Amino acid sequence: MTEAETLRRQLEHCLQKTDLQIGEKYEGKVRDNYVTGGKRVIVSTDRLSAFDVVLTTLPFKGQVLNQLSAFWLEKTKGIAANHMISVPDPNVMTARNCTPIAVEFVVRGYITGVTKTSLWYNYSQGARDFCGHRLPEGLKKDQKLDHPIVTPTTKAEKGMHDESISREEIISRGIMDAEEFDAVAETSLKLFEYGTRHCASNRIILVDTKYEFGKDENGEILLIDEIHTPDSSRFWHKDSYDSLFDKGEEQRRIDKEYVRKWLADRGYTGEGRPPAIPDDVRVEAATRYIEAFEKITGQMFRPVEGDAGKRIAVAAPGWRLE
Repeated sequence: MTEAETLRRQLEHCLQKTDLQIGEKYEGKVRDNYVTGGKRVIVSTDRLSAFDVVLTTLPFKGQVLNQLSAFWLEKTKGIAANHMISVPDPNVMTARNCTPIAVEFVVRGYITGVTKTSLWYNYSQGARDFCGHRLPEGLKKDQKLDHPIVTPTTKAEKGMHDESISREEIISRGIMDAEEFDAVAETSLKLFEYGTRHCASNRIILVDTKYEFGKDENGEILLIDEIHTPDSSRFWHKDSYDSLFDKGEEQRRIDKEYVRKWLADRGYTGEGRPPAIPDDVRVEAATRYIEAFEKITGQMFRPVEGDAGKRIAVAAPGWRLE
């Protein structure tokens, strides 16, 4: 595990943004994208987004996300074709350029969460129909569902909030047709099943996650963006799940829910101006991202210290993007 001193040193070098001269730029909540020809350069910054708001930066977060995504995309390419071409830098992935489908496919294996789009929040407010799924009475927070469910959300622009949506609404709005939706939903469940098994072998519970898909220039649907990272997924420690659930206590998390919970405890759930996040919280959150990487991959995380922005800017002209 990376030492706290290393994380504190990196606080002043967190990658906030990039400005590469290699194509048309699109800035997402966490990633800077550069489109040139049929390819896309994706830079994973250290920005932290929660409640659909960019809040702060975390040391080495971008490196964790990029390398973990590459790990999973390689592992799951037999389940779903994906956009990855290469990883020329710890924070960078080159990929086939795709037009994103305007739906995030959220798969949930447990009822939990504190955001207004979370399953537990809605259930605790009395909702029993969620994205077309009828939920039974008597469920408890953090309880395992009888089977994983797909609960799509719209893809919000930066600064806006995602919206939970049903299969029927997606089809009626013309976002996807029934055949496409059902095929992608089935693929999402297969990816979740694989991720669940892999994580379980490392004593981790994959609680829920989201998958994003896009169409390439030939109309082929590909898995894009990230997969099974602490940004897109919720993870718990498997060994302590039963005892904590039986006592009604919070699960031990290894994902960005730690930051969401810190904010929610201070009354912030996405509306208005968020409170400033102290360095101690940033370092602890970074530690959890690195812990997730090491537990999931079984590999030691090797941080690349220093100014990642300068490193990437110098190397970018040498990447093969023709």
